[in-house]
Amino acid sequence: MKIRFLGKTTTGDQSPTLYDTDQDMYLVQGWIVSDQAVLDQLDLPAHETAVLVPKKLMSYLPKAAQNPDGEPTPHS
Repeated sequence: MKIRFLGKTTTGDQSPTLYDTDQDMYLVQGWIVSDQAVLDQLDLPAHETAVLVPKKLMSYLPKAAQNPDGEPTPHS
């Protein structure tokens, strides 16, 4: 997989980061969700994980992937 840096948000020494890939997907680096109460609300298969990132990280999504109001476009 080839990745291309899109942007990051830095908080102290932590930097959630957004990348584009050559596989029609985005790669997101963020904080691992370890709160079991939150994980219980997700339908998360064993081969997937959940990460948290600041909402402002999504501002680095290409405009084609956003609604006119700047929010990420939901995928069905």
